[in-house]
Amino acid sequence: MGYEWFISLRYLRARRKQTFISVISFISVTGVTLGVAALILVLAIMTGFHDGVRQQILGNVPHVTVQSQGGTVSDWPQLVETIRSTSSSVISAEPYVVKEAMLLAHGNVAAANLKGVSPDNRVLSQAFFTADNQPITTVLYDENRTQPGIVIAADTAALLGVSLGDRINVIPPDFTLTPFGLIPKIKPFDVVGIARARGGFLDTYYAYISLEQAQHFIGEVDKVSGIEVEVARFDDAQPLAEALRADLGYPYSIRSWQEMFGSFLAALKLEKLGLFIVLGIIVLVAAFNIATTLIMVVMEKHKDIAILRSMGATSRSILKIFVFEGLLIGTSGTALGTGLGLTLALNADAMISWLERKLHVTIFDKTVYGMDHFPSQVESADVVAVVVVAMAICLVATVYPALRAARLDPAESLRYE
Repeated sequence: MGYEWFISLRYLRARRKQTFISVISFISVTGVTLGVAALILVLAIMTGFHDGVRQQILGNVPHVTVQSQGGTVSDWPQLVETIRSTSSSVISAEPYVVKEAMLLAHGNVAAANLKGVSPDNRVLSQAFFTADNQPITTVLYDENRTQPGIVIAADTAALLGVSLGDRINVIPPDFTLTPFGLIPKIKPFDVVGIARARGGFLDTYYAYISLEQAQHFIGEVDKVSGIEVEVARFDDAQPLAEALRADLGYPYSIRSWQEMFGSFLAALKLEKLGLFIVLGIIVLVAAFNIATTLIMVVMEKHKDIAILRSMGATSRSILKIFVFEGLLIGTSGTALGTGLGLTLALNADAMISWLERKLHVTIFDKTVYGMDHFPSQVESADVVAVVVVAMAICLVATVYPALRAARLDPAESLRYE
């Protein structure tokens, strides 16, 4: 350790003639601590809300959708294999058939996108109300049923006034020409499943039947409307879509969820950036306190600086002493703030629940936000960004006081001593 570090530590720990300087040093460390902790906590909450809202918006919307501009896909088994081999991030690639339809029951009418899905489709992995709590794939794909089954959303069931076992008439926009005119195609389905939880706002408008039933009822045999692709992470969707466009080409149309619904989430990203800038001002204010502390230390220690210079210390060494002292204050505040921020962010849900129990108030209404816990997700990139920005601001705050100390004239400082 060089003598510059030794002197910096002594100046930071020494008892001062002016207590006010020590108070400002404590305020500086506290300000940096609170600023860094607030930044980490708020960014974690915003990240959690971003993912939670994204899930609420998208629900069971596929990450990537592959369709044909001709309307249907005939060679879909080969297409599925091509998609699976394109990227290791592909979890599943399932065919589907979809068409708008009207649902009628008990004199009530609801519009829905009638969708035929395979048993491995991820939409069937969510929780459903079924008879005797049987697996949804068991009741939906039961070949012994006299009437085919249909799965609907909780909102649709409430609108139609139906429950498990009730019958729904489904009317697609297809008509049969008879001597008596156009007659709509109508087929009855039994409700075999109702979604337990309210999904994304798009999920409300979907009703699900088996892929085979959909091909015969609203589609064409051996043909599908497209392929739904699920990837390991939301962010893997766009690179996969671009790779599929390059591999498949015309006549396939490939769209990722960002291209279909990305505008919904752009505001959240902008808000997160805005909060980062606003809360960064707290660290900036604390940095001004660091500069004030160092300026006052320079004024108090002008004799020490003059003696060090007369003993052979260079201006560069004097500069290092006060830069190191400012960095020690900034590092202490940043380290304490990082620890405090991570502790709060990782235990946000538990603390919110504890406060609600103690104060008998509702701080986070889970029914309003549609989330089962208070969202807080720490990302290492955010933590690193906060630490780097805080340290950079603290370093800049030391420049002027350190330069002023380095430029002190020893003879002038000792003239009246």
